[in-house]
Amino acid sequence: MKAVGLIVEYNPFHNGHAYHLSASKEAAQADVVIAVMSGNFLQRGEPALLSKWYRTKMALLNGVDIVFELPYRFATQKAEIFANGAISILEAARCESICFGSESGDISSFLHTIEYIKEEEKNLDDGIKFFMDTGVSYPKATALAFKQLQSSNNYLDLAKPNNILGLEYIKAIQRQHSLINPMTVTRKNANYHDEHFTSETIASATSIRKAIFSPKAEGQGIDQYVPAATKQLLEEYFHHFQLFHQWENYWSYLQFRLIHSSTEDLKEIYEMEEGLENRLQAAAIQSESFQQFMERIKTKRYTWTRLQRLCVHILTNTKKVEMNSNLEKATYLRLLGMTANGREYLNKTKKDFTLPLVSKLSSFKENMIDLDVKAARVYALGVPNHLKDEMFKQEFSQPPIYIK
Repeated sequence: MKAVGLIVEYNPFHNGHAYHLSASKEAAQADVVIAVMSGNFLQRGEPALLSKWYRTKMALLNGVDIVFELPYRFATQKAEIFANGAISILEAARCESICFGSESGDISSFLHTIEYIKEEEKNLDDGIKFFMDTGVSYPKATALAFKQLQSSNNYLDLAKPNNILGLEYIKAIQRQHSLINPMTVTRKNANYHDEHFTSETIASATSIRKAIFSPKAEGQGIDQYVPAATKQLLEEYFHHFQLFHQWENYWSYLQFRLIHSSTEDLKEIYEMEEGLENRLQAAAIQSESFQQFMERIKTKRYTWTRLQRLCVHILTNTKKVEMNSNLEKATYLRLLGMTANGREYLNKTKKDFTLPLVSKLSSFKENMIDLDVKAARVYALGVPNHLKDEMFKQEFSQPPIYIK
């Protein structure tokens, strides 16, 4: 059976994802679609709208055959490390290809850009340093330095987020000497960061989340932008847990961690850079909400996303010593769910997997999974008190979801 891999968050699964899934399966002529999906905290440094188990069910009901969890140590990282973890999982699961959405839509432009970056590495590094010295963030400095260097239209626009991720996926394939074949499809109609609906059927996850949290401001619902299964699961989750997760649900916990930790302890948090701990601690004392706190700490040098990821690590008390090793490859395959077709693939192929397959957490003793468990426990703090215990236990008791 031929498998194509997708690297996803599905926060939530929408019509654009459905298009990407079907286009990927067709382009790869695949029998099976395997998704590597971030857990409860995401690459932009946010809690997922709803739990990984509900998002897994969304994926399976909408055409994915197997869902593996992207571990916390990769899911809450910059693009390079995020890509390392995801590609290593798809390689271990014997995917023949990956297909990602991009603003470019042309795989040759990715390959040309990678070669050009190798040739111009010294000049690019000098350019990045120059622009960072002006006070801009690393991603912005990289995009500016690359734009300054290039003399052709055959290269990627590195100011576009999905182009950046796609580039890192291919670089990870090359670093890991993987035989995975990279492919890309053009994102349709909506851009990654769009906050408003610009199409009749396709919308970004950002705009959908904004509509969910402020439907009156958006002036319309989300029904036309998501499959029926997504709508049903969103309603079911809200009815049961009485909320969708967002940073404000965790603000009191983050504020407590910041105010009651010493600056020496905060310095040990992953991605904490010298001096930031003082800025964050002072802002936490003065702020009444997470939004207010972020507005106080934001600078040109640090992107909103970069600061949110740091906040996730503070919230989960994740130390540098826990994260500064094993960032090249995943060490296990955590199975979250499968269809009948996915189970057939696992039965035929799992003997050839190069990483241990984890379907029951209690039987797996790998230390690396402790970060996922801790993140799941912290995520559960966001729900009402009488439901916390249920969500705490789910991490250990929930078997992989099976859709016949």
